[in-house]
Amino acid sequence: MSEGSPPGNRPGFKIGRVFGVPVIISPTWLILAVLVTVLYSDVVRAVLPNLAEGLVYVVSFGFVVTLCGSVFLHELGHALASRHYRIGVRSITLEMLGGHTEMTDEAKSPKAEAVVALAGPLVSAVLGMAGVAALVVTPSGTLAMQFAFQVAVCNIIVAVYNVLPGMPLDGGRALRALVWAVAGDKHLASRVAGWTGRVVAAATGAAGVLLYYVGVVSAIAVAFSLIIGVVLWVGATRSIQIGRLGARFHLLRVRDLMRPAVEVPTSTPLAEALRRMQEAGADGVVTVDGAGVPLALMSTEAVRRMPVERRPWVPVDDVCRSISPETVWDLEWRGEEIIAAMRRHHAPEYAVMFDGRLQGLVTSSDIADVLDPRSRADRSEGKVAGTTGHRQEDDQI
Repeated sequence: MSEGSPPGNRPGFKIGRVFGVPVIISPTWLILAVLVTVLYSDVVRAVLPNLAEGLVYVVSFGFVVTLCGSVFLHELGHALASRHYRIGVRSITLEMLGGHTEMTDEAKSPKAEAVVALAGPLVSAVLGMAGVAALVVTPSGTLAMQFAFQVAVCNIIVAVYNVLPGMPLDGGRALRALVWAVAGDKHLASRVAGWTGRVVAAATGAAGVLLYYVGVVSAIAVAFSLIIGVVLWVGATRSIQIGRLGARFHLLRVRDLMRPAVEVPTSTPLAEALRRMQEAGADGVVTVDGAGVPLALMSTEAVRRMPVERRPWVPVDDVCRSISPETVWDLEWRGEEIIAAMRRHHAPEYAVMFDGRLQGLVTSSDIADVLDPRSRADRSEGKVAGTTGHRQEDDQI
């Protein structure tokens, strides 16, 4: 599966880089390795009855390695297709239920979305056909035949299941691209693909229960199908939510979101900086150097954690985040430009600059309020007075 998402710290072990892309193995993959090795050993004993018991588990573990390699090549297909369309790739992660390719941005067109989505299943299909061809020419009852069978089965399963038309599967992304191309609305497309994803998720769980009922699969297989169904349901629901939020992107304009900020010299005591902010009726503080160049934004959370009695003795710099190119926004940005900037670098506050001068600041919480008005009602009212993004009547900073 391919995935465009904000940066995050994914748990796992980095095992190297391929074409500059970090490859990570999730701890959950170890659970898969043990389970599949044990379960598949029965298949190996039935197919190769003369194989020594120790080698049974070696061959069975080979199936795990083959499955892992198949998933990796599938995800590498996504990564290389993304690179072709100048979409950054943050990492490839292999985990218990498959893998995902994390991208820094979303596709800019339905065509790019479809190609990136289908590149993975195409790689799996080619590998699966290669495995079938090898299976035809290898002698039966041999390790070579068993390996060819593993390659064929792993990749055909990965290819077929991933093209099912529901998010977060690759087929769901292809469906989203199709609806986007026809309707011209990718946010509607996300909602449609999300709802079909819920159908696929429910069908996956139901199929596992049904196959167990007729005696085709074991209880462990049912548990896996239910787990996969839950994971798919969560991913599909996320797609629906993103589609709903995306329908409000057009409401975002930096000019409308911008809040006033007061400039104070670096090393100003925090209490004095807060006093000037309240006196000016501003919502934030920006430190500047002797030439008036903005250096850092005061952090809301850092101020809240600072005891009131210490604020006269602590420089405001101690509760600031440095202003970097990633946290500087253009006054004319709107809609998708704002969302793209947040995906590239998420921060609580952003400085709005024009011609090298500070114009004000924009907060993530204000953006959340626009995208989901209910979030404003859920916000507690005991916020720090005058801290960035939240006005308050009392002056308990």
